[in-house]
Amino acid sequence: MTGKKSRRKLKSGFTTGTAAAAAAKAAVLALLGKHPPAEVRVTLLTGDLINIAVHMCFVENAFTASATVIKDAGDDPDATHRAEIGARVTLLKPEKGLVISGGPGVGRITRPGLEVAPGSPAINPGPEKMIRQSVKQVLDDFADARGAAIEIFVPKGEKIAKHTLNARLGIIGGISILGTTGVVKPMSHDAYIATISSGMSVARAAGSDVVVCTTGRRSERYAQALFSDLPEPAFVQIGDYFEKSMQMAGDYGFTRVVLAVFFGKAVKMAQKAAHTHAAKSRMGLETLAGWVRKRCPEKALARQVASANTARSAFFIIQDNCPEVLADTAARMTSSADGFAGGRLQIRAVIFDYEGGVSADSADTEGRL
Repeated sequence: MTGKKSRRKLKSGFTTGTAAAAAAKAAVLALLGKHPPAEVRVTLLTGDLINIAVHMCFVENAFTASATVIKDAGDDPDATHRAEIGARVTLLKPEKGLVISGGPGVGRITRPGLEVAPGSPAINPGPEKMIRQSVKQVLDDFADARGAAIEIFVPKGEKIAKHTLNARLGIIGGISILGTTGVVKPMSHDAYIATISSGMSVARAAGSDVVVCTTGRRSERYAQALFSDLPEPAFVQIGDYFEKSMQMAGDYGFTRVVLAVFFGKAVKMAQKAAHTHAAKSRMGLETLAGWVRKRCPEKALARQVASANTARSAFFIIQDNCPEVLADTAARMTSSADGFAGGRLQIRAVIFDYEGGVSADSADTEGRL
């Protein structure tokens, strides 16, 4: 025993797009190969190959078959992990080509600003390309010139979608079939960043020049109550991605950004943390204690803040004894955000208490946006 903890290598997975391509390939193989396959090999958008087990395969008649696979997100947190993704393929006359549609459980786009036009199924261009190439590969292998109608479906898609931000983006009735490479890298965060980008794109397409950035559902609810005159697309959950979100807000052409958060995230933003995860929270409290020391002469107060268990505990100490620090924190947030955005945005910072009240608002000292 060395005393060191062994670290298990995180497992990669595959996207909903890869799952849909695998299901479509399995269905065509069942039709042309006259035997449902146990697994299929899919070519990813990177050119790499991946073997995927077939969960179910059913031949309806000489022209139509359905297949499903179980999506494996690996060790990456994902609402669609273990979801059943399927494809129903019907062979057509050659001149019909390959036609892809969304069936039950696949969302439909209702707002502009996404990669797919309103009215279309929520199947992004990358996955659509994978589905086409997977089906065509089988047809070519069997020297079959026919076309095919490929309907992608997700048996519990509508239920799964309730655990995603799809409705906010105007994707109704199910999940999205996504994927830029075909592989889900554990803890890569690419999917969340893509969701932030989609949210901002939808907000701009809706004509909004302001985006209200919150870090989660609770802070968003409070922000929506505070800014009730703004349309729903104007609110975007950015999670921990402070720097990236400010850069994207500038890139998308917003003129104004409101940061509406709780104190723990506010302190990290004020300290110019590019990513506001809870790591290094002790360092954050020590910096916060320094701000208290400069603002309030009572030395014991700064020591209390430095020794607080959490930023929430420190918040109540400061709120009752040195509320000026809350306003200072909001001002520092705007400075940090301005730096990340390259000076392209008007920024307002709102810090909520834990009941939804406003504890600090940079607009009170800097003028309202």
